[in-house]
This record gives sequence, structure tokens and C-alpha cells, in this order.
Amino acid sequence: MKESGASHGPSASELISRRIAELGDWRGKTLSRMRQLITEADPDVVEEWKWANPIWSHDGVICTGESYKNAVKLTFSKGASLKDPARLFNSSLDGNARRAIDIHQGEEVDEPAFKALVRQAVALNSSGKSKPPMKAKS
Repeated sequence: MKESGASHGPSASELISRRIAELGDWRGKTLSRMRQLITEADPDVVEEWKWANPIWSHDGVICTGESYKNAVKLTFSKGASLKDPARLFNSSLDGNARRAIDIHQGEEVDEPAFKALVRQAVALNSSGKSKPPMKAKS
């Protein structure tokens, strides 16, 4: 795992570890497990800290990791472009770009399917492709 290069203050990885520790309940355990799965799926993932949340990137954002009272939310910035045969995406389904996975207490995530989503997101980012921009009308 790589880190984005900020030289002042704690590293992104340290901030993510702190967030996990601060949660101190099922949400921290869930976020920690998802972090581990992301790293297993992409050993070259870069951990970042933006918008007061963990971000995992590789040639662009893969996903964010947000924690709420009742859920841990992993939002894939290009999720609408990913194939999701296991139907892990269960939130933010109406948008043109993003898709999210809300994980509630006691829920298990299909780990092989999740890793496949991460790998797809990396491949999409690395290809430089996304939905083509709208052409301006003349």
C-alpha cells in the first residue's frame, strides 16, 4: 500500500487508523475489514485523507469510506460504470456516476465480489476511460 505524499502532520494511513480506533465498535471493525480487502485486491492502492474521510485511490479515486451511526458506506466514484453481478451496490443507485455499498451492523459482505469491484475500479481508472463527455452543441 502506498500513501499520498503529504509531509505535514499525520499520514493518511495514520488518520485512517485513528478513525477506525475512534469508532471503537462494529463500524470500526467493518471499516478495518474493508480496508484490508481493498489492500488485498490492490496492493498498490494509495490511502488518502480528504473531506474528513478515508479515500482509496489508484490512478484516481476507487472509493471513499464513510461512517454513520447506522452504516459504514463505501462510495465508488465510478460505480455506475462497474459490473456488479453480486449486487453489492445498495445505495446511491440513481446517480450517473457513483454507487455505494451501505454495510449495517451484523451484515457480511461477499468478499470475492467486493475485491472484484475494487479491481474493476482500478482497471477503469488505469484505462483512462470513463463515460465520454457531452459534446457542446454548435
